[in-house]
Amino acid sequence: MLRVEDRPHGDPPADREAVILAELIAWVAAGRQDALRDLYARTAPKLFGLILRIVRDRGAAEDVLQDAYLRVWQSAAGYEPEAGRPMAWLAAIARHRAIDMVRRKGEVPMPMGDDEEEDWLARVADPRDAEAEFLSRDALLTCLERLEPMQRDCVVRAYCEGLSREELALRYDRPVNTVKTWLHRGLALLRGCLDDAA
Repeated sequence: MLRVEDRPHGDPPADREAVILAELIAWVAAGRQDALRDLYARTAPKLFGLILRIVRDRGAAEDVLQDAYLRVWQSAAGYEPEAGRPMAWLAAIARHRAIDMVRRKGEVPMPMGDDEEEDWLARVADPRDAEAEFLSRDALLTCLERLEPMQRDCVVRAYCEGLSREELALRYDRPVNTVKTWLHRGLALLRGCLDDAA
């Protein structure tokens, strides 16, 4: 297993882990298979939980996890630490692969009822995951409250249920361009709010 030195003890553990993951991704980009094994060992349990909440089948989740790491191997050179934390980048790859599998199987994600609203985040990220602080339950829920209700609903359904802009346009009886604008502005507001909260 590749040994990556920890940073000085003055850094918060999540920051040290982010540096280590970014270094591992850089080594993966250089073709180091041992770096991919180390990256897998450090991150697979979190990504598996994320995938399982989307595909809801353990065997399928294992397949998606392997597919996600293949994508990581192929795409590592494109990771830029300035663009976001490494765990966020890995989680995005895993989530997209999981949603792709659900769509290929022709399954429709279960609609989110009013009584499930407080659980939507639990399907996306492990709230105990310090590395994924961008999905901190309290910070995210606070920031979501700043969005208009329909805009917030679109963002949540697009992210958690994998609904496309076209599907959202049909659901809300709005033009696709309107939904696209809601999502773009909503995500920009969320990003700014979460950056301020970090």
